[in-house]
Parts: sequence; C-alpha cells; structure tokens
Amino acid sequence: MLRNNVVLAIFKRNVQSYFSGVLGYLFIVVFVVAGAFAAFNQQFFANNQANLDQLTLWYPLLLLFIIPAITMSVWADEKKMGTDELLFTLPASDVEVLLGKFFAVLAVYTIALLFSVTHIMVLLRIGNPDIGLMFTTYFGYWLAGASLLAAGMFASALTSSTTVAFVLGTAICAIPIFIGQVAPSNNLIQGLSLVTQFQDFGTGVLPLGSILYFISLAVMMLYLNRVLITRRHWSSQEQNSMGLQFLARTVSLAVILISVNVIVSYGSSRIDMTNEKVFSLSQTTKDLISKIDDKNPVTIEAFISPDVAREYVPIRKRLIGLLREYNQIGGKKLQVRFVDVVPFSKEEEEARLLNITPQQVQTERGGRAYVDTIFMGAVVKSGTDEVVIPFFNVGTPIEYELTRSIRTVSKDDRLTVGILNTDANIFGGFNMAAGGNQPPWLIVSELKKQYRVQQVSPDSPISDTEYDVLIAVLPSSLTQPQLKNLVDYVKKGKPTLICDDPLPVFGGGRGIQAAPRMPKPSPGGGMMGMRQPPPTPKADEGRLTSLLNVLQIAWNNGEVVFDYFNPHPEFSEVVRPELIFITPKSGTRGAFNLDSNITSGLQEILTFFPGSIRPRKGRDLNFEPLLRTGPNSGLLDWGEITSPFFNSIRIAQDPPRQIDSDAHVLAAHITSTPKSKEKNINVIFVADADLISNELFNIRERQAFGLKIDNVTFLLNCVDQLAGDDSYIALRKRRSKHRTLTLVERETSVFVKERNEEREKATKDAEAKLQDARDRLKAERDKIEQDKSLDNRTKQIMLRMAEENENRRLEVDEAKIEREKQQQVEKIKARTERQIREIEDRIRWYAILVPPFPAILLGICFLFFRMSNENQNISPDRRLKK
Repeated sequence: MLRNNVVLAIFKRNVQSYFSGVLGYLFIVVFVVAGAFAAFNQQFFANNQANLDQLTLWYPLLLLFIIPAITMSVWADEKKMGTDELLFTLPASDVEVLLGKFFAVLAVYTIALLFSVTHIMVLLRIGNPDIGLMFTTYFGYWLAGASLLAAGMFASALTSSTTVAFVLGTAICAIPIFIGQVAPSNNLIQGLSLVTQFQDFGTGVLPLGSILYFISLAVMMLYLNRVLITRRHWSSQEQNSMGLQFLARTVSLAVILISVNVIVSYGSSRIDMTNEKVFSLSQTTKDLISKIDDKNPVTIEAFISPDVAREYVPIRKRLIGLLREYNQIGGKKLQVRFVDVVPFSKEEEEARLLNITPQQVQTERGGRAYVDTIFMGAVVKSGTDEVVIPFFNVGTPIEYELTRSIRTVSKDDRLTVGILNTDANIFGGFNMAAGGNQPPWLIVSELKKQYRVQQVSPDSPISDTEYDVLIAVLPSSLTQPQLKNLVDYVKKGKPTLICDDPLPVFGGGRGIQAAPRMPKPSPGGGMMGMRQPPPTPKADEGRLTSLLNVLQIAWNNGEVVFDYFNPHPEFSEVVRPELIFITPKSGTRGAFNLDSNITSGLQEILTFFPGSIRPRKGRDLNFEPLLRTGPNSGLLDWGEITSPFFNSIRIAQDPPRQIDSDAHVLAAHITSTPKSKEKNINVIFVADADLISNELFNIRERQAFGLKIDNVTFLLNCVDQLAGDDSYIALRKRRSKHRTLTLVERETSVFVKERNEEREKATKDAEAKLQDARDRLKAERDKIEQDKSLDNRTKQIMLRMAEENENRRLEVDEAKIEREKQQQVEKIKARTERQIREIEDRIRWYAILVPPFPAILLGICFLFFRMSNENQNISPDRRLKK
C-alpha cells in the first residue's frame, strides 16, 4: 500500500533540489524562448491564424530537448554521488521512491509549461484565439511531456553520467516521436506514433483513445524504471532467470497495452472543446435521427480504405468517429455498416458499382513515390430513396453531408430544382471550344444529394408548377425569345437564382467565350471548310435589359470589380485584385449581410472577375445586398480589363485601377413589397458565375492553398432560402471560426492602403505623361494642317513624316514611361513590404522576449533570497570587515 507522506517527502526533496540552483531556471527560460521562436515564426504571420499550430508542429522536437534536460539527473546524480544506496535504505518501497521522483519531474515540467502559457497571452493580445482550442492544445503538450518523462527517467537509470543520460534520453524519446516515419501507411505503426496521437489535441478535441495512449506509454516506461531499480535485489545466481522473467512480463505488458489501445481506437469517445463544437453531433442531427420513421429505417454503408495517406488520416478518423456516433444514437432507426475496401477485392467492386469514387493520392514509402487509391465514401439509403456521397475530402463538412443525406432519403419526396440550359453548359455535353464532351459541373451532383435536378429548356415557356427553384447561369447568353420565357417566369413570382458574369473564366478560361459582350458561338454544322451557319444574336446584346427592368436593378455587362484587399499574406502578391475575397475582415461591415439567413455566419467567399449590381432609383422592389466588396475596391471597363487576341480576347495583366468610394454589391436578394407593381418577385442575382465553378468547388473540397471558402455553402443557402426550406442552413454554416491576427491586420492595413493610393498615383502620372506625348503629336498635325503656305501634297508628305517621327517618339516615350511606372510601383511595393515586415518583426520579438520574462524574474528573486538567507546564517565575526 502506497504511503502518501513518503511519496510527498521524496517529491519535495527532488523539486527543491532542481530549483536550488540557477540551472533549473535556465532550462525553463530556454524552453519558453525556444517555444516562442517556434510558435511565432514567419510562417505564423503568413498563415494569419490566431493559434499555436506552428508550435504544435515543432513541439515533439522541442520535447527531445526539454525532457532529457529535466530527467537526466534523476537517477544518474544519485548513482554518481552514492546517495542511491542511502535512498533505498530509507523506510520507503521502490514504487514509492519511483512515484515520488516521477511526480517531481512532472511538477518541474508542469511549471515550465505554465511559464509558456504566456504564448496564449500574446495570442490574446494580437488576435482572438479559441480558448477551448488553447486548453486542449496545452493539455496535449502536458500529456505528451508526461509520458516522455518516464522514458527520460529510464535513460537516467541506465547510467551514472548526466551527459550520457541526456543523450540516451534523447534517443529513447525519439523512438515514439519518429516511429511513424518508418511506415507512414501502416495503421498499427501510426497508432504507436506520439506525433499521430498528438494531432487531435491541436484541433480542439480531447480524444480518449490518445489520452489512453499517453497514459499507457507512461505506465510502460515507469514499469521499466521499476525493473531497473529492483535489480539490486537479484542475487548473482538469479540474474539470468530473473532477467528472462521480467523480459516476459515487460513484453506481456506491452502487448496488453497495445491491444487495449487498438480496441479503444475503434471507438468514438472524445470531448469537443472548440467554441463552435464542430467535432460533435449537433442537436439538429440528433432531432432528425429521432424523427426517422421506424417503418422506413435508414442504412449508411461506409466504404473506407483501412490504409490511407497521412493527410487523410484525420479525415478517416473523424469520419469513423462520427459514424459510430450516428450508429449509437440511431438504434433501430439508423444503422451503420462499415466496409473495409482493400485493393482488388469484392468490396472494391461493390463500392465502384455504387458510384463510390476513389481518390488517387501520391504518397512516399521507403524513399519511393507511390500512388494510392483511397476509398472514403458512403451510401445512405432507405426503402424509398438513396444518396451517394462519393468521397469525403479534406474540406468536406462530414456531419452536414451525412445529416442532409439522411433527411433526404427518410422523406417521401424531394423538392425539384430546374437548371436552365444556357451557354454555360452546366449539364455538360459536347463543347466545340474544348473539342469534346464536357462532364456536368460539380454543383449538379451536389444539388442531387438534396433535390431532384432537371434540365430546363428556354426555348418554350417554362412551367410554373414543375420547379420549386430555377437556376439560370449566364442568362445573358440567351436569345431574345429564350430570355422572354425566363422574364415571364420571373414575373410570375417563381423563386429564381440568377448568376451572370461580365468576365467568366470557368473551365480553365473557356468561359471567356461565353462573356456577355462576346458574340454567341456558332451552332456548328460547317465542317471541312464549309461555311458555318451564323449564330443567333444574344438578347439585348447580352445586357439583360428586359430582365433588369423587371428586377429594377442596374448591371453593366462589361464592368469588372477589383479589390486590393487580400486576407492571406502568404500569396497576396501573386493573386490579382480581380480575384476578390469577400469577408468581414475587409473592413466593410456589410460584407456579409448579417440579417439574411443566407449569409449570416459565412466567413469567406472567393470570386473571379465579378460584376457589380445596384438598385435603381424610384424602385418599388426590396433590394437586400448579400455580398459586398471592401473599401479598397473599384471598377474596370471592358476595354481596360480586356484586349483583342486573334478571334477572342485576353485579360490585361495590370490594367490601370482607380479605387472609388463604394463597397460594390456582388449579390442581392430582390423581393416584392406590398407597393410593388410586380407581385411575388423572389430572385437572387449574383454578378459572378465563377463563384460556383468547378475550380472554386475543388478549392473548397481540398482546401487548396489553405483556403476554407464558403462558395458552395452560399449557393446552397440561396437555393434553400428560395425553396422555403432552411433546415440545413444552420448546419451547413457549422465550422470553426476564422480567427486571424487582428492586431497585425489593423496595423498593416494602413501601409497597404498607402501602397494602393501611391500605385494609383503612379498610374495616373504615367497616363498624364502619355497624354502629353499624344497631345504633342496632335499639335504637330494641327500646325501643319493650319499652315496655308503649304499645298495639299506637301501637307500630306509632311503629315506622314511628322506622324512617323512622333509615333517613333511616342513608342519610346511609352516604353520609358511604363518602365518608370514599374520602377515606381516596385519601390512602393518594396517600401510597404519593409514596413509590414517591421511590424511583424516587432510583434514577433515582443512574442519572443515577453514569455520568458516571468521565469527570469522568478530566478532573480530566488537567487536574491538565497543569497540573503546565506548571509543571515553566517556568523558576524566571520563576515568580511570593511
């Protein structure tokens, strides 16, 4: 039986011994400073996220330093000074001595970790971190360190040299840290990796399986410590037999612990500590499952590969965990079937027949590159319906996908969405520009998970009873009769989502041919040199005049919006201003309409070359803006943003931009009021068709470039709102809040604004100089033409010569002015970047120097009190006389 007073006495002795000198404080200071360097590096500012992801990334390596530093003297110093014999002759058992020393080093590590909590204080100063996430992150730090402390003690017990103990401790601690590198695709090996088990804590989750792993590792290493310190009881004759006996016990304990961990890892027990609770089932999901009809139960068949690439391990783990929660809550109403899909198996054939789409991922094993085929999809079905989720990607909202599918199959009927056939070719088909058949847009398969989706022909009057919502993408490409059918449908008060675009670039740029100001493509038919039939002109020359008159809005079909704001510093210089990020961080309070169910709760939307809409004066319809640009935005005319290129156009790389004072509206909800002439108008107009393109859909699915955009969420919210079914909207928005470095953004925004203003001034100066050059040419022409002493022939010769000379001079002047402008712009850019770097460096040094200050102050105070106590204990007659 353990005696707490004995354990406490040994605990106090070792803690006091550690802090009796300056070395203990020095280790804490170095630990905190090293953590600050890792946490607040340049990548931290580039990511612009108020979290400790960078520290979490480097923390396992940091443990390789701090753990051996704490534990190297635990047993080694006792052996070196011979106090181990005295220690074990005390009336204390081996276990009590072991636990006393372990709790002592754990206390030292905990104190060091508490001093590093100043990292969180720095985050609170420069941003708005999630406190729940900070708690789980630090709890993970504490557990990881606690488990390795026992390993460090084991290394110290092997030698009487503290230096050797430090080296051995680093080597032993490196085993659980780097074991995952040995077999990246092996689940068992990955389960033994400290880094893998450590990951969930950094996402705001307390996984009970990982907690058990760290406890098991600590127990295993403490048992090895006990074996070493009990060897002194073995007689020389028993050395071999006792060694084999304890080896068998150690292996048995390891097998038991590994087995328990493997069994527990298949469970889903975890605690979600994030502020938004995004890693646990919402009440909406639980209520939906409880309402499933017993006579029409739902089955989820999950086809999941047992081995996946490293980047998909967290997705697989979370998917399995959530599915087990669904299965636990569902009872007889909802059952989950897990299918392990291994290559070339019957399960793989079954998955492919059910349209479960595998993902090909390149991985590295043994220094060689391999392409793995990963299955991670599900089929949700009932007796009346079926929904296929082909693949759960990195950015797929798992709970939303599953809950939506469950509700879809458990209902007797689905609402119907009609998609109007336009030159956007949403449903795919043969495309002459691409030279082959094009698949349907990804948004079609997304809508089919919830609605019945049908193609709608604009060539005849559109039924006002068949569709719950109509989607029209690029209606500016319709002919006059087709547009009239759409306008008539809108006038009837039928819910309609319209997406048009002054400069569509979807399909890798193919969308430019469908721009409103481009001629309608030929319908084909002219093969082998034969003349093609002329295309039918676009209605209103692509201006949508008749539709805009009904909606009482203004939209210029050749006007493109730009915005200098970019919330992602890591690629702000390579993303042109016409790629607009819509987010409240831009400085526009109404970037997302907080009063609209469609946009409240959204965090970031990305648009490509969008247009701008505005309400007309004297309107009697309600105009509710949904998306707005930031204050550093403006408009570009068609002639400024494009230039002719063979039979098409190309986009100008650096057109002259001028910021205006407007926050331009990119999307709005237009509805009738009691005073409206047109009754029951219910239209959402989005001035960007690329917003729902495959390119942006893939960015959302894969979270490419680290972007977590809400484009698909916005579109689906629009459809749901128009259909009068908002049950998914709240669930769809459920994700972690985008928490940025607000202090850095606020201070750097001043310099970014100055850079934009000076860049505009440089552009204006260049334009003024060019205009002067053109005026000189005109003045020379006027002078010759007004000279009455010259006959017409001489005038023509002199005009031609003057024009040739001036054109040459103009070309030289244009090149010189453009070169001077670019030099000025580069100088402005370089100066602004230096100013931003200075702000980031100032904050970084603040974040690095402030955290260790409390530990340094405490060390100085301790040293002062120690010297004071030593002086008091010295006899006055032995003190130095002045």
